[in-house]
Amino acid sequence: MNNYLYLGLAILSEVIATSFLAKSNGFTNLAPTATALVGYTISFFLLSLTLRTVPTGVAYAIWSGVGIVLVSAVAYFWQGQKLDAPALIGMAMIVGGVLVINLFSKTAGH
Repeated sequence: MNNYLYLGLAILSEVIATSFLAKSNGFTNLAPTATALVGYTISFFLLSLTLRTVPTGVAYAIWSGVGIVLVSAVAYFWQGQKLDAPALIGMAMIVGGVLVINLFSKTAGH
């Protein structure tokens, strides 16, 4: 399986986990808590598989950067979180950084 597919699935698992963590109410709601814990476990497992061939810094930059943007989008649409212009600009910069790593860095290993 492609290591970037592992990374994509790790990101998706982390986004699901973080979104349910927000609904766990400090680990007092069982279903969202369980979903968050399972999601994080899957995410870290898949990230560990990614790190077999993708450099740690590159994988983590992509994982965290894309995760931030996706979690923010889920929070906007699912939880009613509002995003102001500086937040959107910052997220655009994060996406730009991920693109620079993937398109121009020889460290990305692809």
